[in-house]
Amino acid sequence: MDMVDEAADATTNMYLKIVDRFNDQNVFAFVTAGGVRFLLLHEGRNEDAVKNFFNEVYELYVKNLLNPFYQFDTPILSPSFDHRIHALARRYL
Repeated sequence: MDMVDEAADATTNMYLKIVDRFNDQNVFAFVTAGGVRFLLLHEGRNEDAVKNFFNEVYELYVKNLLNPFYQFDTPILSPSFDHRIHALARRYL
């Protein structure tokens, strides 16, 4: 998480690109305006696809926050949310 914090402090962009490497995989990061961090461990190097993936995940996340039945700062347990994230992963990654 320190690598994410350092990268976030160095830019105003939400998409932080590759912040670290783990074995043969890249760690991509995205930090929302509210400070929520999305991390992706992925072998690929197509940064445009990863950026598009994160942007759409962020859109789904914001829609979930606007749901009056969601309690802020609790795990997202919606099967619909999970299904949509998996569909985005298949589409972009």
